[in-house]
Amino acid sequence: MTPASLGRSLVVRGYSHLDATAVTAAVGARALAGWTDFARAWDRLELDGYMADGGTYRRRRHACYAVRGTRVERLPHQPHYQTAMANPLNGGIDRWFAPVDDLTGRHPVLRRLLSVCARTFAAAAGVSAAGQGWLVEAHQFRIEATADIDGLPTPEGVHRDGVDWVFVCLVGSSNIEGGVTTIHDADGRRLEMLTLRTPLEAVVLDDHRVRHGVTPVAVQHPDAPAHRDVLVLTYRAENVRVRPASTWRPEASEVAPQVR
Repeated sequence: MTPASLGRSLVVRGYSHLDATAVTAAVGARALAGWTDFARAWDRLELDGYMADGGTYRRRRHACYAVRGTRVERLPHQPHYQTAMANPLNGGIDRWFAPVDDLTGRHPVLRRLLSVCARTFAAAAGVSAAGQGWLVEAHQFRIEATADIDGLPTPEGVHRDGVDWVFVCLVGSSNIEGGVTTIHDADGRRLEMLTLRTPLEAVVLDDHRVRHGVTPVAVQHPDAPAHRDVLVLTYRAENVRVRPASTWRPEASEVAPQVR
């Protein structure tokens, strides 16, 4: 599936489920030669210390990029911010997560995904690849489960991320059951249920038109570690100016700017 054809699908449906074969073809064999090292980076995530529910089941790292035309640039480290409306559990504050490490941040798999997603979303938005401008946040997530406590991939429930477009890709999982992705329309009606089972399987979302959530993950075998690893890329249309890293934060009116 090309960025143009996937963009057309997003215009029609508002979301798309991509099997691992499609994402593999888009990333390319050359970049994927380093997949094993890329996936091992999820073993080095740090505990999310901002969980308002007191949970210790989520580990993560975070990075910000600008995609302008064909150029992908990593931005200075900055906080992740969502309004309390977008994230009623953890929103409304600056959250300074550990940065994505340098090797992962410039890894060919991530750089390729950043570019392919940008072209896809530009096509869906009716913008030329040469004229596109996106602010992208990259999130590495590991959700852990134990025999006593399930892990919550989306503890805020079914939600929007407060951006324009969202790409969620499975990196790997071990010894879990559950983790079913649900996609809903703006009125809350469920449109689809699916489970990302294979590394590089993904779902792509128009954050203006659909909401999404993931059911809890539980341990299959209580004597072994259990986790679910995903990469999430969120895209927001770039404004006229980019805020300095120390003060960057979406204004209330900019949480979900229309780009179509």
